Amino acid sequence: MRIRAAAVPAVALAVTVALAVTVALVWTRSGPGPEAGAPPAPPAQPTPSAEQVQAGATPGAPGIGDAYFPGDGNGGYDVRRYAVDVRYDPATDRLAGRTTITATATGNLSRFNLDLALPASAVEVDGAPAAHTQRGTELVVTPPRPVPAGATMTVRVDYAGIPSETGPDSPWVRTADGALAVNQPDIAPWWFPSNDHPADKASMAVTITVPEGVEALSNGALLAGPEPAGNGQDRWRWRADAPMAPYLAFVAIGQYELVRRDTPFGSLLVGYAEGLEPELAAAARQSVGQTPRIVGVLSGLFGEYPFDHLGGVVPDAPGLGIALENQTRPVYSPAFFTGGPYVDVVVHELAHQWFGDSVSVRRWRDIWLNEGFATYAEWLYSERTGGPSAQQIVGAHYDSIPADDPFWQVPPADPGAANLLDPAVYTRGAMALHAIRVAVGDEAFFATLRAWAAQRRHGNGTVEAFLALAQRRSGQQLDALADAWLYQPGRPERTG
Repeated sequence: MRIRAAAVPAVALAVTVALAVTVALVWTRSGPGPEAGAPPAPPAQPTPSAEQVQAGATPGAPGIGDAYFPGDGNGGYDVRRYAVDVRYDPATDRLAGRTTITATATGNLSRFNLDLALPASAVEVDGAPAAHTQRGTELVVTPPRPVPAGATMTVRVDYAGIPSETGPDSPWVRTADGALAVNQPDIAPWWFPSNDHPADKASMAVTITVPEGVEALSNGALLAGPEPAGNGQDRWRWRADAPMAPYLAFVAIGQYELVRRDTPFGSLLVGYAEGLEPELAAAARQSVGQTPRIVGVLSGLFGEYPFDHLGGVVPDAPGLGIALENQTRPVYSPAFFTGGPYVDVVVHELAHQWFGDSVSVRRWRDIWLNEGFATYAEWLYSERTGGPSAQQIVGAHYDSIPADDPFWQVPPADPGAANLLDPAVYTRGAMALHAIRVAVGDEAFFATLRAWAAQRRHGNGTVEAFLALAQRRSGQQLDALADAWLYQPGRPERTG
């Protein structure tokens, strides 16, 4: 919630913390990309003979190496592009897909894994049928011949199933008139095969075929839709050229009114579910409709908006209770707007376009770079638009949470897998950023934020790398401050 006074009652603070968690998603679990920037092209090297490749080929790892979630992602290749083509029937929740993956092998691969929860029926590698087995969300692919290191491989997977009934904890959401693929940190395996970890980002092309009269929304640019696809079906085609973490790719299928216009920051497209109650729909429009204005304020703080498209989606899913920063087009539960307009959640998800989407985490333990930054952006927005200052908001939180509260026992820079979306990652994380700001001064602090967003645009980062940048930019030693606010349990000394 937006804080309107310097002092906040404990009950109000509890609501604020609860909303901070709601801004992220309740997540489920199934079981390396570059440190910054787009994945580099592999160095030129002689093409090995078939015998050499066969002799030196090894399986790709079944996980990408994330200590929090060892089964997430896969090793042995970097994805460059996904072309996802799905057909969905809202009446039965059946999804059938064919996804083509373009990737570069990082070693001589005898086999490799993809993350896919729906049953696969056929797999091809470079046009040849490939053997495959599947257990849980792990699809193990054995090409007819090993793939040499540095080679580009094209992998095609055919699959089908009912996403909402796949697995004991499916994150797929059925709505009153369709469905949503929205979740953090896992959603991709329930609608397309992927290397499901933020460290391996790739461009996305998404084609969705649905019954006539049904809208199908996704990330980036709407290339075409609705276009006739025969047999009473319509096709919608979307493309997102900037590299994207798989969990940030989404689809929203149902009855939507689309609002489109040009803005100084790119083409705006917002989808509002047609089934929303009038008062709720009006509040959602008053909130999400401020997207261009909010992006303008945030651009002044963080630097150039990192994408060519912007917008949002408000589905007819009152029980969803969540919002997620899907790249270029966040999804907002209508539950956020039941009490009237609520701009904070829009600020939060739009701030993620810089911190979380363009600059993604290298490991899930780096989640502070997403949630602490987006929460602090809410406070900065308040400060810049006539509301309470960040210092007032920090003071209100600090004074309202007793030193013996469990809140202070979760270190934002290494919260542990079980506390990935804990309120401390959000609120204490934002307070940590304010402590850095106070220590280095506004000029160095905002220069650091802008440099971080610019230097790692469309790449990845770690907490350690951000702190090193802040120290270089400010010329100040921040180890003790960072240790107290980010790494150690217990309430740090008050800031300011």
